[in-house]
Amino acid sequence: MAQNITKGIKAIADEARLVVNDISIKEAKQLYQNDDYVFVDVREASEREKLGVIPGAFTCPRGMLEFLIDPNCPVHNAVFNQDKTYVFFCAHGLRSLYAAKQAHDMGLKPVLNMMGGFAAWQDQSGEVTK
Repeated sequence: MAQNITKGIKAIADEARLVVNDISIKEAKQLYQNDDYVFVDVREASEREKLGVIPGAFTCPRGMLEFLIDPNCPVHNAVFNQDKTYVFFCAHGLRSLYAAKQAHDMGLKPVLNMMGGFAAWQDQSGEVTK
């Protein structure tokens, strides 16, 4: 018997957008070196190695997010224990939207999603290191 998927990615994204605001690449470029913002790269290591990274961004593969945020988890990272705004991004902006929503639901606030992700950042001449 086939599975009956009752909630697709559009519905999940629509729910996330109720609590997570998107920022444009133009806005992100103005903020990424501001100490009040933490840029969180949820792409996989292979993606970062192939395409590069935004200088100063914290790398947190999507699959590790909840563990690194939870202060009661042995692998918690103190980067998530600061009074800052967290800007999530991935390759194109959807995984990071889901990640920002999950972080918000865990109590991390405020969180933002970088529209278009790393691809848009590169397209608009955002700084990248390899």
